[in-house]
Amino acid sequence: MFQKLFLEHPRHVGESYLGHMHTAASFGARMMLGGVACMIHGLLPTLFVKTGSSTVRQLYSKMQPRAERASQASMPLPQFLPEYEI
Repeated sequence: MFQKLFLEHPRHVGESYLGHMHTAASFGARMMLGGVACMIHGLLPTLFVKTGSSTVRQLYSKMQPRAERASQASMPLPQFLPEYEI
């Protein structure tokens, strides 16, 4: 259960748990800031004219190489099995 919840996906994309958490949090924060900028732009069209689209382009440019790398390499799961499951 622990493996599935916390380790399976990060290992599948070739990252450690903490490395994946850091990357996901930084992407999420940038998306939230870009989203707020888009909402403000909706109210005041002269503000944040290019912020939303530039945020999407920047995140895509960072995500694309990660996706390609993840499709090529996957970290193996540990070979030990616990005697009991928590």
